[in-house]
Amino acid sequence: MSFRTTISLLTGVAMAACVSVPTGLAQPVVEAPAGAVRGEALDGVNVFRGIPYAQPPVGWRRWHPPAEMDRWSEQRDATRFGPACHQPTARGTSIYAGDVPEMSEDCLSLNIWAPEHAENLPVFVWIHGGALTTGTGSEALYDGALMASEGAVVVTINYRLGVLGYLAHPELSAESRQDVSGNYGLQDQIAALRWVEANIAAFGGNPDNVTIAGESAGALSVLYLMAAPQARHLFDRAIAQSSYMISTPELRSSRHGDFPAETVGVYVQGQLGRANIAELRAMDAQELTVAAAGAGYAPFGTVDGVFLTEQLATVFDRGEQAPVPMLAGFNQGEIRSLRFLAAPAPTDAQAYEATIRERYGVLADEFLRLYPSTDIAESLLSTPRDGLYGWTAERLMQRQTALGQRAYLYFFDHGYPAADEGGYHAFHAAEIPYVFGTQDRTPPRWPAIPDTAQEQAMSSAMRAYWLSFARDGVPSAPEQPTWPAYGDTRAYLAFEQAPVAREHLMPGMFELHEAVVCRRRAAGRIPWNWNFGLLSPPLPPATPPCP
Repeated sequence: MSFRTTISLLTGVAMAACVSVPTGLAQPVVEAPAGAVRGEALDGVNVFRGIPYAQPPVGWRRWHPPAEMDRWSEQRDATRFGPACHQPTARGTSIYAGDVPEMSEDCLSLNIWAPEHAENLPVFVWIHGGALTTGTGSEALYDGALMASEGAVVVTINYRLGVLGYLAHPELSAESRQDVSGNYGLQDQIAALRWVEANIAAFGGNPDNVTIAGESAGALSVLYLMAAPQARHLFDRAIAQSSYMISTPELRSSRHGDFPAETVGVYVQGQLGRANIAELRAMDAQELTVAAAGAGYAPFGTVDGVFLTEQLATVFDRGEQAPVPMLAGFNQGEIRSLRFLAAPAPTDAQAYEATIRERYGVLADEFLRLYPSTDIAESLLSTPRDGLYGWTAERLMQRQTALGQRAYLYFFDHGYPAADEGGYHAFHAAEIPYVFGTQDRTPPRWPAIPDTAQEQAMSSAMRAYWLSFARDGVPSAPEQPTWPAYGDTRAYLAFEQAPVAREHLMPGMFELHEAVVCRRRAAGRIPWNWNFGLLSPPLPPATPPCP
């Protein structure tokens, strides 16, 4: 067997590490550099769950960089998912809410799906979303079996979330050799990629052909990894689904309207009634997680000069991001399932227009052309969609193209009855089950995807595009349109009732939001996240080279 993979139809006889298993159950064993792991064979795909890639960040390791695992000597059971990282459990009636997973600080694990007899296949590393607050790589929506069966090694990872993953604090910085804190979840992701580089060949993957991919906060994480010097050369391609290049808190300075990250950490400590980091470390992890979220703590990366050297927008403007091919895009109905991001409705069209003219000044006419008062309800949804996700996706395409890299833009505008009838057409994350082929494993309140030929065809096409991009950097699908690179024509692929190639998505959209962000960046005191349209502060005056 290739790559030291042993698959045995066990008949009650103990294996190499004196492990006995039920008669007749196929269990693949991989001798990886990290140690031997025993997984499960399911319909031609070997599955390995809950493999630790770093030591548990418990006790004194809480709020420390992930520490490398020692090689384990005994064969490790990899037939069960590891626990999720700590996160709030109250999910309300969200369409994303599912069963509350088992949680632990010992959560730094990953899962692998690989075809039997895999050898030198492209590696697809998925980073889950959830606002850096919730989620796990074991969610059924991310089951990698079907993708793996079609020619890839699929990896999903856990990483520290919320206050445990992103808290910055002066005491934590003082403990660090680099005098920084925060970004622990980002460091976990880097550690996972290093583990993949060192071990994935044993599972049949090519460590020199790794694609990182994610949606929402997972896609934000992709951007963080593209910007992080420590992640350079750990991946070869990037996929960002509904990413957002928002302004980011800085470690000790207040720029762009964000409080310094260390100041936020001291505030959280005070709100939780603790005197110092030692007392925060003494708290139960779940109690701490829930209390910090209740105190208003929202996790973000930190511009610390080490892992994130500058604002994402600045890094990409300078061409200092990872020079890799990229696939990115967003969904037509992003905000239909995230309506808390939309501004409250104005009293009437006249009030809407008056407020926009007050806030946007010389850019108001263009704003009202794109987001007219004749359909205020739709304009209130489209404004944050474009300001967060649309602007980011097109900006990524332009910056990667400028680096001489192939860049592929998509726009997911696919509807189906349950979603459309519920007012969720092409909602945030709606594309994920099509990419993974997991339409039958969505959360309980997710609008049910019908098992029809059309939906299966859409999923087959999207998987083929994503997997071919992971294989050779060019998305293609049998009997489907050629996906042109973004290039000079600003080409993109629209996923409507079927895929269709188009050019120049939403003319004027990117230019408007780029002008707004440029002015805010130049002013240096206004963030460029969540505050669009009626929620926008007055636009600063133009400063060269802003339009």
